[in-house]
Amino acid sequence: MVSLASLSTTWLSNGQAYAAEYQPNFKNTEITEFINIVGKNLRKTIIVDPNVRGKISIRSYDLLTEEQYYQFFLNVLQVYDFAVVEMPNGILKVVRSKDAKSSNIPVVEGTRFDGDEMITRVVPVYNVPVRELAPILRQLNDQQGGGNVVSHDPSNVMMLTGRAAVVNRLVELIERVDQAGDEEVEVIKLKYASASEMVRIIESINNSAGKQAAGGKAPPRIVADDRTNSVIVSGDVKARQRLINLIERMDQELESSGNTRVIFLNYAKAEDLVQVLQGVSATIQAEGQGQAQTQRRGANGNRDVSIDAHEDSNSLVITAEPDMMRSLEEVIRQLDVRRAQVQVEAIIVEVLESDGVTLGVQWVSEDGGGTQFTNGVIPVGSLGVALREAEDRTVTRTTTSANGVPVETQETIEGNLTPLAQLLGGANGLIAGVIENGWGAVVQAVSNDTNSNILATPHLTTMDNEEAFFIVGQEVPIITGTTTGANNSNPFQTVERQEVGIKLKVTPQINEGDAVQMTIEQEVSSVSGATSVDISINKREIKTTVIVDDGGTIVLGGLIDDDVQESVSKVPLLGDIPILGHLFKTTSTSKRKRNLMVFLRPTIVRDGVTMNEISHRKYNYIRAQQLDRQSQGIPLMPYTDGPDLPAWDDKLTLPPSFEEYLLEKKKAEQN
Repeated sequence: MVSLASLSTTWLSNGQAYAAEYQPNFKNTEITEFINIVGKNLRKTIIVDPNVRGKISIRSYDLLTEEQYYQFFLNVLQVYDFAVVEMPNGILKVVRSKDAKSSNIPVVEGTRFDGDEMITRVVPVYNVPVRELAPILRQLNDQQGGGNVVSHDPSNVMMLTGRAAVVNRLVELIERVDQAGDEEVEVIKLKYASASEMVRIIESINNSAGKQAAGGKAPPRIVADDRTNSVIVSGDVKARQRLINLIERMDQELESSGNTRVIFLNYAKAEDLVQVLQGVSATIQAEGQGQAQTQRRGANGNRDVSIDAHEDSNSLVITAEPDMMRSLEEVIRQLDVRRAQVQVEAIIVEVLESDGVTLGVQWVSEDGGGTQFTNGVIPVGSLGVALREAEDRTVTRTTTSANGVPVETQETIEGNLTPLAQLLGGANGLIAGVIENGWGAVVQAVSNDTNSNILATPHLTTMDNEEAFFIVGQEVPIITGTTTGANNSNPFQTVERQEVGIKLKVTPQINEGDAVQMTIEQEVSSVSGATSVDISINKREIKTTVIVDDGGTIVLGGLIDDDVQESVSKVPLLGDIPILGHLFKTTSTSKRKRNLMVFLRPTIVRDGVTMNEISHRKYNYIRAQQLDRQSQGIPLMPYTDGPDLPAWDDKLTLPPSFEEYLLEKKKAEQN
């Protein structure tokens, strides 16, 4: 027998429907038919799982509103162990209760739903560990009806799935249980013991016990304040009182006149702090020579202090009385800090321009006569002799025959070209000439054009008040002496190697604020050429002390050399004749201009993150150059790859939070 729900409608005076009321009455009705009727009445699309089967018999004697009618529908399905899952597009799915928790159940906030709807709520817990709360909530949840309780320890949140009424009840229980205990903070000032040592001992006791505070409450926390030599205790009243009693019992004056501690340093060097601490202890001893202190410590007033450094472990071994020990520990705490670093970026630019022109005419004869000026390179006398030796000549020789009669013979001797070749080999430019009847004219024209552009960008990173040195160049051997043995036997020379190139030495000091004081020694040197003794070296050097703001740029100076030289060598009187006078003189003009400038930019690095970013940027820059060179290929080796740095990827990638995960999942489902 099937009895459908009766429907009554209230109408307004204008003929529009105002409200609908329902009075459901079903007897021995298939549940699928029941779902179809409800969906038709509520104008909702309902998808029924094939496993939803059975018959129902229900009746209502009251008229139900549309909201009540929908809740009635949910209640009936809950009684028969079925559940409704509402999709984001408004479609309803009717499935078995045990299958509902794995469906797309909406995640809600607050108590907007309070019926038999299947929902999921994420509840943060602040004072109670969720791993201890989860087993209790599982016992109270309707697990057979599709309920589920999951705890996430890292974020200390509870994820509850089930019918709205049950989930809301569990949330209320969590809020009542998640209450902060009576935790206050107390400060205990120590008289004799060290605060950090006291905390270490108590933490060792708690760790060895390995038990949690009674009642599941959080264990008490204890922190040392070395500045005031105090211990800060927080936690439950009884736990605090237990720790306070223990601290008071341990804070007793030592029976001996001193105690020994080993202090491991984090940043400073132990051997550097020994001298500082010895000076501090001597000052404290000088101030403590009063009569009252002498009476308290005995007639001898002994306050011996021993401070030693252990380099292998970078630690200090100190033996002193408690008050002296606390003073030295405070000094160590302030000195053993991470020191800031300074990265110095230098730009060294040198531009050199050199031009020279030489033009001259020389007259020469086979006998070495003529105008006697060198014309820049070739001596005219030497040229005449070389020309004479280069000519072929006939020599008449007179010999006596067997009969005693003189016989004349002529012999042609080939000229020697070696002296002329050696002489012309040292010439520079264009040399042209003519020879007629033993006289010749030589014209030499030379034009020099030299341009150089040197750019160096050395980078140095050093700690505050630490010297850093940088050099790019070579070591050039220079003869410093010659020694011979007896009778000029076994001669040998002493050679010293000198560094030639680009040098940068800097010592930064970080002042208060963001200013950096730098002591700088900058040198640019190069080999100029050989001399009659040894070699000559060009050297440009700057020594100065400057103050620059963090990230600012300063120019140390420009060394400018502008030199113009003109020289004329001529024959008196003949060289002064207009136009024709150029045949009897040599003119040489040279111009040289050099400009050297040095730019510096310091950057203060106070933490590892900033240093890592700077290193990352420089690393990627040089790697990009390698990849660009590799993309061009290697000539004649098309299938060979050049070396390149591996990719730098040290960023820590954390998984998304639970809220971000749910948000991404919801967006994915909507798309």
